[in-house]
Amino acid sequence: MSNSLVTDIFSLPADQAWKCILEDLWVIFSEPVRNDLADAQTTERDRLSAKLDNLLSGAAWEMWNSLETDTLRTSKELKVFWAGRNQGKAVLVLDALSLRESPLILAEARSRGYTIHQQRPTTSEIPGNTTPFAKALGFGQRSNLANNKGNSADFPGAWTEVSNMPFADCAGTIKADPNIFFWHEWPDSEMHHLADENGYRNLAKSAVQKLCSDDFWLFVEKLTTGRNLVITGDHGYAHSGLFPDVTNKDQSDYLKSNFKSGRVAPSSSSDKPHYWVPPLTRILESEHGSSEIVLGRRKWKSQGGYPSLTHGGLSLLEVTVPFIEISK
Repeated sequence: MSNSLVTDIFSLPADQAWKCILEDLWVIFSEPVRNDLADAQTTERDRLSAKLDNLLSGAAWEMWNSLETDTLRTSKELKVFWAGRNQGKAVLVLDALSLRESPLILAEARSRGYTIHQQRPTTSEIPGNTTPFAKALGFGQRSNLANNKGNSADFPGAWTEVSNMPFADCAGTIKADPNIFFWHEWPDSEMHHLADENGYRNLAKSAVQKLCSDDFWLFVEKLTTGRNLVITGDHGYAHSGLFPDVTNKDQSDYLKSNFKSGRVAPSSSSDKPHYWVPPLTRILESEHGSSEIVLGRRKWKSQGGYPSLTHGGLSLLEVTVPFIEISK
């Protein structure tokens, strides 16, 4: 993190400061990785981005108040993409796709002859969970997309599906419909089964196996036949195994009582924030209501220990996702 970025965060208007933050984050995470070292290299990038996270939680926490209004939200950018194309178009949402996986997609797209029209980070809803994203898209909830039942005024004419089938099987479901919105439950579906200390290592290896596989790119080929395709996620995730422990007993008790092993809880606009400075959490109002959300990189022991992979909180890799448009 450069001194100029620190200066920008504290001196620029919020929208410009967020633009600088996200550009810096994209530079860190979009660079190519070696497939056999992806877990180690992305973990190192995660550690590198911690400096920026710690600044935002330890000194510039007011920035989070403007995340919803002053960044390019994925839901809005998808609507712009959909409305701006009269010809074939498709969206592939990979649930919990984070910036860590972006270099795998970019490298494979290039090597397989795809044109990359845009590549950048966009941001999740507040809170960064699946249902708020589905609501922001006009679908209500993820499951409503199943069996072409998704009905959103923002995505007219979309053939919709949600699935956790292998990618090769998903490819077989794609027909000649000109406009497609497909939501796949991976990697979130796998992430929740990887709670131990090796969880991220296993997830990173799985990401290489899946995103670099012929099965996945057969699926992409089907989606891009006569269509431009955006690959993105509804939210990212935290490799919380890297987070420091909350050692203050009062603070850990507060987090355990309010959040259990999660990172977000419903709140009321009348709720008063706790007295700690820097704060442990932020109470944020969004179009999805009021939520109290854990701020920054911190973990605490709850029943069952520490989840090593999680989402919903206010750290950069939880609220940012890749937004990649390709065609062939």
